[in-house]
Amino acid sequence: MRILVQKFGGSSVADLECMKKVRAKVLAAHQQGYKVVVVLSARYGQTNSLLERAYQWSDEPDPAELDVLLTTGEQESVALFTMLLRDAGMKARSFLGFQIPIITDGSHGNARIDSISADKLRSAFETYDILVIAGFQGMTADMRLTTLGRGGSDTSAVAVAAALGDG
Repeated sequence: MRILVQKFGGSSVADLECMKKVRAKVLAAHQQGYKVVVVLSARYGQTNSLLERAYQWSDEPDPAELDVLLTTGEQESVALFTMLLRDAGMKARSFLGFQIPIITDGSHGNARIDSISADKLRSAFETYDILVIAGFQGMTADMRLTTLGRGGSDTSAVAVAAALGDG
């Protein structure tokens, strides 16, 4: 099985038209015979908007709860993008960090990836052609959501590619 990992940042998924352009790139890779893993960031400006909201509600947001809030940006992106893929007739499924799982240390706001279990992703390719993964996030061993810090979706994509390449 040939697997290609593609990562798209916030500007690439900023709105519907941008996401349609990304979809065309993903479909082209699939048509070349790849099983595709797409790692997405939150839509452009979404993370900053969530941060602003957090500081409107709290003078000092708890770092763990801030991670819970910030991961919703990527959750939105992967859900919307997977819907676009399915509307195009593709067998696609979204994954959040905890569903894989991507295990991190407990450094909320700047967590480091300890491990990724690629088994669930490999087995998902028995049913799906395209897997859409929320970047920037993982969970601790005791199941607390974490974020990887700014640029964390890039880190997610590289780590997922490495994990899938191990098997």
